[in-house]
Amino acid sequence: MSKKLIITEKPSVAADLARALGGFVRHEDYFESDDYVLSSAVGHLLELACPEEYEVKRGKWSFAHLPVIPPHFALQPIQKTEARLKLLVRLIKRKDVDGLVNACDAGREGELIFNYIVQHAKTSKPVERLWLQSMTQQAIRDGFARLRSGAEMRGLADAAVCRSESDWLVGINGTRAMTAFNSKTGGFHLTTVGRVQTPTLALMVDREDRIRKFKPRAYWEVEALFVCAAGNYRGKWFDENYKGKDNDEHARADRLWDEARAIALQKKCTGRDGEVSEESKA
Repeated sequence: MSKKLIITEKPSVAADLARALGGFVRHEDYFESDDYVLSSAVGHLLELACPEEYEVKRGKWSFAHLPVIPPHFALQPIQKTEARLKLLVRLIKRKDVDGLVNACDAGREGELIFNYIVQHAKTSKPVERLWLQSMTQQAIRDGFARLRSGAEMRGLADAAVCRSESDWLVGINGTRAMTAFNSKTGGFHLTTVGRVQTPTLALMVDREDRIRKFKPRAYWEVEALFVCAAGNYRGKWFDENYKGKDNDEHARADRLWDEARAIALQKKCTGRDGEVSEESKA
């Protein structure tokens, strides 16, 4: 009897699917029923690598060898999860498995994790896609009743590969360029660069710099207690000509930076001398 192999992104999801579909027996790291074999990755099992014939070893990292743009990318197993990859490849190649179901998380990364496994296994068995937005048992059963074709997900798969390869190109070239620059006076000073890591680090550095350069400034707010037939209410003065922060990130429509102006506004409203009762810090 032919079966379909279901591959999820995480072991916990595989267990949820087994409970929802029913009829499965567990065999260590996979489940099996009359219609399905069910197992999981543990996140990413493969990563991009430069083909060995195009690789430049760490001792030769220099501007002379940049940029590194290989004509194609190789996939290499992630060492700590290699046993799980071998299990999935063995299940994919089982003679009674005639089709695959991609049940990895609904998104770009899930698509990438599954497709890299299939690419590594060198299989041409047909693929269907389980697309879930909810993990209730009914949602899982409904999802299996309307599996999508693998071809329907080609755009998402291409986007995932594009993101993965751009990460690799930026990371490898940026890291080697910055390491070469920082090591030009001697030694080896590894300086990592990443498409997401580096701009995120820049945001943190910029924020820390602003915190360190911050200088407190006194400002005033003018409030008044108004009496009307329905009772008392507190009102606050706002500058009706306020146009936005411009070059002052601490500016606000209800802030006054000049104490004299605050007092003048108070006098204008009350018609008699008054005092600003409270001073705040920006």
